[in-house]
Amino acid sequence: MGNTVDTSKGLSQTRQMNGRRVIKTSVREITKDNVVDVLQKALGTHELNRSEIDYLWNYYRGKQPILHRTKEVRPEICNKIVENRANEIVSFKVGYLCGEPIQYVGRNGEEATAKAITALNELMFAEDKATKDQEIVEWQMICGTAYRLVLPDEKNEEDEAPFELHTLDPRDTFVVYSSEIGNKPLMGVKYYKDDEEVLRFSVYTENRYYLIEGDILKEEKAHALDMIPIFEYPANNARLGSFEIVLPLLDTINNIESNRMDGMEQTIQAFIKFVNCDITADDFKELKELGAIKVKSVDGANADVDVVTNDLNQDQSQTLKEDCYSAILTICGIPNRNGGSSTSDTGAAVLLRDGWSLAEARAKDSEHMFKKSEKKMLKLVLRICRDLGDISLRLKDIDMKFTRRNYEAIQSKSQVLVSMLQQPKIHPMLAFSHCGMFTDPENAYAMSMKHYEEEQKKLAEQNPNPNPPTDPDDKSKK
Repeated sequence: MGNTVDTSKGLSQTRQMNGRRVIKTSVREITKDNVVDVLQKALGTHELNRSEIDYLWNYYRGKQPILHRTKEVRPEICNKIVENRANEIVSFKVGYLCGEPIQYVGRNGEEATAKAITALNELMFAEDKATKDQEIVEWQMICGTAYRLVLPDEKNEEDEAPFELHTLDPRDTFVVYSSEIGNKPLMGVKYYKDDEEVLRFSVYTENRYYLIEGDILKEEKAHALDMIPIFEYPANNARLGSFEIVLPLLDTINNIESNRMDGMEQTIQAFIKFVNCDITADDFKELKELGAIKVKSVDGANADVDVVTNDLNQDQSQTLKEDCYSAILTICGIPNRNGGSSTSDTGAAVLLRDGWSLAEARAKDSEHMFKKSEKKMLKLVLRICRDLGDISLRLKDIDMKFTRRNYEAIQSKSQVLVSMLQQPKIHPMLAFSHCGMFTDPENAYAMSMKHYEEEQKKLAEQNPNPNPPTDPDDKSKK
């Protein structure tokens, strides 16, 4: 019919998920005697996580349940439209959180520390850490967790940095934690399947490396890192992806769009109704070819030819879709970018109304989770740099800055900076730190002071006698 009751099965395949599971063990120490048993028990939980991660990864790529949609009424008209809002959510989150490289800055203001941190940033640039951070955040936003591997360079490997950074696929990587207080990580696992379809597991503990093929321990050797080199970067405590909590709404939008297109096609390809008239198949073909037909009534009854149609209410469909999309933006903490209606709001009021303040709050929450894992990774990187390089830094000397929206309200920030610098009781470093203009206020302060001292030196050289004698004939001084 023109607008039949839809019996599609697109929404019935929506998969309900509640974040990834943390893999734990009651074993206190991983040894060659129990590593295989702990690994086999952990694989059961990991397989559940892997299945969900793979589903979310494919959903992000556009392989969504609507593609398996079926219809029982008029099955020949069955549109399968993917409106990939999941990709939009992830892209916004990744770009907003780490669109600019994450910078390491000093915490104590010492010149030696500033130079060492500058050298560390250069090493991270050489390792293309900005791109790898983006990969980490992308996995976080898709499936709720991500993994990074840090290893020292090989002996004969010529590289600017003495360490290597690798982003690992969370579908074949996991970390096993202790069940005791603190949930200390006991081992990190990375595995793959070789050409002979045998699973090969690389297992790292604090001091040992194990190679396991299937369920057989093939190799064991010591390493000098004193840490597990695989670090987990969870997006939140529940390890939820950014669009995972709105999967039913995303599937609803796909279903609405598919049904709207079905309604349009069914209106165009509507059935033709013949009342009290007899028509053959050849006559109907002639109707389609010529666009007109002559019919004769049966037994003197009134004859009629009409189209069976019942147009879909597009306004109601659009209202439902906009309601779903608005709920998605609110739940996921994404600004409303539809332009909104014309209002008198300006400045901070616009940021509050359109959801940018909420997006900033969500980003700061993600920052804290990222920094927690980044500090653990940095601890190993700094140890490698001390042993193999010439950088001597401690974790307590370093802070991390996310460059984001640095030029928002730049005029107000500059006015705050000028006002604070004019107050003799406020240290200039405090002015640089609290004005909000600089991602690295210590470096900005050091550069500014150096520039100020150079300018003062030039002025002194140009004017060696700053207090010239007064002219006795100058009556204005009398």
